[in-house]
Amino acid sequence: MKDSTAAAASTGRSAPSDLTTCDREPIHIPGSIQPHGILLSLDHASFRVLQASANAIDLFGVPAEELIGRTLSEVLLSRDAGEMLEAIERAVLESTPVYLASIGVRAGGGNDRLYRAVAHLHRQRVIVELEEASTGTSSISFQNLYPLVRTFMDRLQGVATIPELAQMAADEVRSITGFERSLVYRFDPDWNGNVIAESCGPEFQPYLDLWFPASDIPAQARELYRINRLRLIADTNYQPVPLVPPLDPETNAPLDLSFSTLRSVSPVHIEYLNNMGLRASMSISVIRDGKLWGLISLHNRSPKTVPFEVRVACDFLGQALSTHLAAKEGQAEYEHRLYLKSITAKLLGYMAEEDRFIDGLVNHPDELLTLTDAAGAAVLVEGKCIRVGKAPAEPMIREVAEWLNREHATDEIFATDGLPSSMPGGEALRETASGVLAISISKLYNSYVMWFRPEVVRTVTWGGDPNKPVEPGNMRIHPRKSFEAWKETVRGRSFPWRQSEVEAASELRNALVGVVLRKAEELAALSAELQRSNKELEAFSYSVSHDLRAPFRHIVGYAHLLEDHLGDKADETAIRFLNTIAGAAHSAGTLVDNLLNFSRVGRAALHPIPVPMETMVEEIRQELMELEPEDRDVEWDVGPLPVVECDPVLMRMVWMNLLSNAVKYSRKRSKALVKVRCETSGDWHTFSVADNGAGFKQKYAGKLFGVFQRLHSQEEFEGTGIGLANVRRAVGKHGGRTWAEGKLDEGAVFWFTLPVVTPAIQSTK
Repeated sequence: MKDSTAAAASTGRSAPSDLTTCDREPIHIPGSIQPHGILLSLDHASFRVLQASANAIDLFGVPAEELIGRTLSEVLLSRDAGEMLEAIERAVLESTPVYLASIGVRAGGGNDRLYRAVAHLHRQRVIVELEEASTGTSSISFQNLYPLVRTFMDRLQGVATIPELAQMAADEVRSITGFERSLVYRFDPDWNGNVIAESCGPEFQPYLDLWFPASDIPAQARELYRINRLRLIADTNYQPVPLVPPLDPETNAPLDLSFSTLRSVSPVHIEYLNNMGLRASMSISVIRDGKLWGLISLHNRSPKTVPFEVRVACDFLGQALSTHLAAKEGQAEYEHRLYLKSITAKLLGYMAEEDRFIDGLVNHPDELLTLTDAAGAAVLVEGKCIRVGKAPAEPMIREVAEWLNREHATDEIFATDGLPSSMPGGEALRETASGVLAISISKLYNSYVMWFRPEVVRTVTWGGDPNKPVEPGNMRIHPRKSFEAWKETVRGRSFPWRQSEVEAASELRNALVGVVLRKAEELAALSAELQRSNKELEAFSYSVSHDLRAPFRHIVGYAHLLEDHLGDKADETAIRFLNTIAGAAHSAGTLVDNLLNFSRVGRAALHPIPVPMETMVEEIRQELMELEPEDRDVEWDVGPLPVVECDPVLMRMVWMNLLSNAVKYSRKRSKALVKVRCETSGDWHTFSVADNGAGFKQKYAGKLFGVFQRLHSQEEFEGTGIGLANVRRAVGKHGGRTWAEGKLDEGAVFWFTLPVVTPAIQSTK
């Protein structure tokens, strides 16, 4: 499936496809840290210092260069940090930073300085980070954080909706950290962010319900938010502290700080925060099912550090929020999936009850539309298009099917809430089909079940103009300077498809494909049996017809001989009996001859050559008129006819039957009219023979081309009822089809088609 179908409502603005400077920035390897802490990079095997931040002299009393190559024990023991050494040696280090210990250092003047130490392991490097606890120390300690967190957890149990959960988290995190503003920011499928909860004083410009474009947080930044759940920027006006040496001396590569708490900040992001009037910020990632769902973002207008223990508590609150979000959304989706499964079961039951399984869908439109909460639907199968509800016109539906078959041929299921921007010419479908969900039910044919949703015009309020200004000359991208509400009208989008709806459609597809395959197997077996039976029947009819010809001729001959033998002795009754015997035998012989011809048509191979139809029709017209009485008034209206590649013997039989029928059944008209036409369109010639004769009731049209099917008595119009059956069989062998229309006592029209280009199958039996 190509288009996103997450539950969050899309704004219609996708992330830009072209990379910007911000998109390419390697923010995980800045080569520096923020100055409110000290960093050491150690070899995992030997615990030797490979790199240190330039401000390490503040703690260790020696320049960072003198720490390189020394073991951690040598570095720490010089500062009475044995407790930390023991902690790091017994810690089970992973990518997530863990608390190690606090280091008390006696500096000049007799003042003690307390450092919190955390560490994590990444790419065979143990990264130790130390932050001075005395700066920004909160009155909140590990001990009194616990009841706050426990109270928050208890309150979460009673919250029913996601906005309420988000608001509670915004209030709680702001209270714990002391930041001036806290907001919860939720991503849509295109990574645009929507503020769904906010906690701040009246002095702040409100951001609640505003949208922020995906370009505000580029892809690599979102990935760092996903893997490193907490990020603090203590002062936007900080001077970055470089690492010494700049590159890892063993790998000669920059140090990867993806999981670092002190990692330096992108200059573009610093400019962004300054434009917002902020000096400090902190973010807590909200993760659901391993994916970034949103952020809890904290803002302050003055510099602010947050103790490690408070950050840990905030991280825990973020995880608790993630868990409850997953539970709430998961429960809602689970209940919705159960409901949709019941709808699917009903549809499958309806299909099982119908001779044509597809009728089980289209004859129950309410269930079909409810399955995906669609306004309209369409089923394309066996060349037919069946529309349900508020669906587009059939030609537009077929255009969508052709586009899907061309651009998404390998997709078993396709979903989009923005078809006008995806499909060329899709703008014409905006009102009825801005959203399309389609399942392919055949790999061989252009067969689909589609659901449609109309356009929903929305006004999206952005937090400032989402288009970033570009600096002339070097094309440097700058974050916008204004965050005043900026409104944009979004068109050509429908409500997005829920994941449960897409899964329900997929489940229906699997069931439909199973039914189609089973039907195909049954039809293949039936076709094989019919072919065998037809061959046996043809052989039988050929044998019987051939063997019966002579006996009927003998009956006619001996009836005439008996009449001659009796001579004058035969009275009028005897002669009448003999003539009846001869006539009946002659009719039976004619019927046998026609049956033999019918069998030969089915058994004979085609030998197509170019045949001028106009010449053939004229020859047959002359033959027929020679057999008619001289006073018979027949008007022939023959239009231009093409040269067609076909079997001349079979095609002569087709024309002879159709034209002779037109002459015969118009016999009672004072002036008969026979009209012959041909229209060529695309790959087909369509021929027609019309007359103003006896006609027939249209409800009997389906019987005309069957063997022995006649709509008029033998006394009224002679015939055996095999001629039109021969026509259908001969035309069918050429790959064409036949049909008829008529009105009783007003005439009839018979059509047949022939391909413009003769298919290879015509040379087979």
